[in-house]
Amino acid sequence: MTLSHIYTEADLEAALSALGKADPRFAALLAKAGRPPLRRRPDGFAGLAAIIVAQQLSTASAGAIWARLAAAFDPFEPAAILRARPVRLARLGLSAPKIRALKAIARAVARGDLALASLGDLAAEEAHASLTAVHGIGPWTADIYLLSCLGHADAWPAGDLALQEAARVAFALPARPTAKEMQALAESWRPWRAVAARILWTYYRTATATAKSSVTRSRAARSKAPSSRRGV
Repeated sequence: MTLSHIYTEADLEAALSALGKADPRFAALLAKAGRPPLRRRPDGFAGLAAIIVAQQLSTASAGAIWARLAAAFDPFEPAAILRARPVRLARLGLSAPKIRALKAIARAVARGDLALASLGDLAAEEAHASLTAVHGIGPWTADIYLLSCLGHADAWPAGDLALQEAARVAFALPARPTAKEMQALAESWRPWRAVAARILWTYYRTATATAKSSVTRSRAARSKAPSSRRGV
């Protein structure tokens, strides 16, 4: 039976094995970078809102804003966001577009137009369509929610720039692939595309860290080398 979701470390292990057999390149990437972390995020309205809040922000900035929001609205529920005045949300650190997005999502959940509780039962494409039908939820947000919050095994954030760059580096591509090219690239990895994304992100972080370390060592070696210049 094929796993549709990655909930546990055992699920991840089974999926990694299956993907490695389907495309041996991933077995090689795992050998170089190590096993990717499971990293599950909370689901539901709060989990989706946290992804919206974090967009285009550093991890530190996103964490600080989310901490203020979570403290101001406990529990963090759609009704509370619908009641909140935009000026209050802005004081907590949200931009106007993010305020509109959170209110639209809260409204969709409250009306029953977006059934977050049942999204996990849908196929990746159906769940993705349900999410992106709501104002403020773009393809990237939907994919990250499916992958990180619901653990969907076949979610594939093709528009993620880090994932695109990871694919370029991992597979020695001549240029960073577009979202459309990423979709075509991952077609043969179904139903494990989310697992492929985890491996690629992990490999890219490892490769980047290794490259930075190499540059640092090279600079340190040059600074310690005796100068060839003579005094005049």
